[in-house]
Amino acid sequence: MIKTAEIITIGTELLLGEVVDTNSTYLAAELANKGVNIFWSLKVGDNMARIVEAINLGLRRSDLLILTGGLGPTDDDMTREAIAQALGEKPKVDKILEKELRERFAKFSKHMPEQNLKQAWLIDSAQTLANPIGTAPGWLVKTTRDNKERIIITLPGPPRELKRMWSKEALPKLELADSALFTRTFKTQNFGESAVAEALGELTKQNNPSVATYACRDGVHVRVAAKADSHDVAQKLARNTVKEVENILNSHVWGYDDDDLAEIVIKKLQEKELTLATFENISGGKFAAELNSVSDASQVYIAGMVGYKLQVLTALGLEDRLEPKQNDEKSLLTMAKTVAKIFDADIGMVIYGANNPNKTKIMVSIYDKADNFVKSIELPQLERAWIQERAAFAALSLLNKRLS
Repeated sequence: MIKTAEIITIGTELLLGEVVDTNSTYLAAELANKGVNIFWSLKVGDNMARIVEAINLGLRRSDLLILTGGLGPTDDDMTREAIAQALGEKPKVDKILEKELRERFAKFSKHMPEQNLKQAWLIDSAQTLANPIGTAPGWLVKTTRDNKERIIITLPGPPRELKRMWSKEALPKLELADSALFTRTFKTQNFGESAVAEALGELTKQNNPSVATYACRDGVHVRVAAKADSHDVAQKLARNTVKEVENILNSHVWGYDDDDLAEIVIKKLQEKELTLATFENISGGKFAAELNSVSDASQVYIAGMVGYKLQVLTALGLEDRLEPKQNDEKSLLTMAKTVAKIFDADIGMVIYGANNPNKTKIMVSIYDKADNFVKSIELPQLERAWIQERAAFAALSLLNKRLS
């Protein structure tokens, strides 16, 4: 019965930051949702001794060990060799795998280099995990360590191949612990992580259910998680804590679980049959990009402009001066009104910013026939991408509140 697992992602490119490791994130979420505890997750470069060391360490402390990557045909792909060395076994070419591999190359009229034969290796304690969309099959290995059965799963590095092999080949063969995880995530805006943690107080010290805070790109998330023998029991266990957290966070919550802020804004525009046009400078088009990532956004989001030149501001109705002063709400509302007029939109919106000593001031103006307002926030002068993202999500949050 598998109660604990750990993940080892293999590849020097991961340690150098050349490739982002999304595989371990995916697998951790998959296992957590099935009630399996993840206590360790490692990245290891393409070094035989260090991979073997990681495998031996994992076998001593976890029921399930999942290795991703290192299943290719080249000399720096060492996952198979490392498992064999850790278990004291010798890999050999499996005739069935060799036949399938040669047929795959022949199907695409390609010559198979002989070094690809290592992808047909097996050890005595391993069975094959098929990979019909790639050339590297995986392994499911059963072994014993400290008088306990341990299982090793190897999965290919490409995420598309990994996800298919995990869900279709590996997962059905595993006997997981009979437990379930219930989670409820509250997504907040305009509430800093330290302030959220302070408001939650002793709740963050609980074990089951647990309460944790996460600073994310769209605000601070608060997750309540409970584990029990079944999902229903776990949900009941979390019920009172969920209510407490909801009461504390109150008006700061804009969504839950898988909710997406841009999707919520687009849906509200559609429900109210309103159209939107925008102008942004400080957010550099990030606001428009977030909205345009939503299906059918073009039905309600009819135009978005990005500009920095002073002539752009003149075209937006600022005839007597080319640039709004730092606190000139009237000019910003004029810009928003002009944006709405130019594109015949129900709502005009401007996301405008200026750098001051040690800080960046962001001003968001929203114009429509029902209500007009300007809101401002101040951020530290950090890297451009961070400022753009914060400005875009602050504007999304304001628009969401306006539409509510």
